[in-house]
Amino acid sequence: MISCVIVDDEPFARDELAEMLAKSPDIDIIGQCSNAIEALQLINRHKPQLVFLDIQMPRISGMELLAMLDPDTLPKVVFVTAYDEFAIKAFDNHAFDYLLKPIDEQRLAQTLTKVRRDHRPQNIDPITPAKLKHLPCYTGNRLKVISIKDVEFVFSDLSGIHVATVQGQTHTQMTLKVLEEKTSLIRCHRQYLLAPSAISEIVLLDAGAEVITLSGAKVPVSRRYLKSLKQLFGYQ
Repeated sequence: MISCVIVDDEPFARDELAEMLAKSPDIDIIGQCSNAIEALQLINRHKPQLVFLDIQMPRISGMELLAMLDPDTLPKVVFVTAYDEFAIKAFDNHAFDYLLKPIDEQRLAQTLTKVRRDHRPQNIDPITPAKLKHLPCYTGNRLKVISIKDVEFVFSDLSGIHVATVQGQTHTQMTLKVLEEKTSLIRCHRQYLLAPSAISEIVLLDAGAEVITLSGAKVPVSRRYLKSLKQLFGYQ
């Protein structure tokens, strides 16, 4: 069985694709999502082998969603799109699978045949943004999109990944590894990433240092990262 997730903000499009896929007994649809935040949570939790991903979604596009996923657990992706000659040219150049809306069943059958032969993920770097401008976050049952420029720091603990802004804290399903690679946040501690623009002062301590942010929060800095942090301010 090939575990599968459908991500599309149009309910009719999701249902139509699900009906077509239901005719293939080896495709197991484990979830449907209407936006990138839901999809990020579901994909990280269940690790599907295959994702049918709509490109044009509000707030966070399909391409941005892919850039938020950990490349080590990335699923095979089949893009679903209304006609976009630039996107399609990019897919063709890098041999990505894609389906045009409205989806043709024969074309879907051809795609599934290719997926069955090889459902390993591909390198998505050529078609995804190098840097993210937004983070998908959640607090309880509330989902929100936070601008990177509003983030002071991010940290991990046993309860997950926390995103701190001047307004307070929320959570994200993104990993510190991806956040470090795909945002302007810098590493200051094994469990902390920091926005350079949020630094008010650096307090030197016997074991490392401590950053005071513009909102007054205290962020630990380990010895390993102290030198590079001081160099941002012209200190050697």
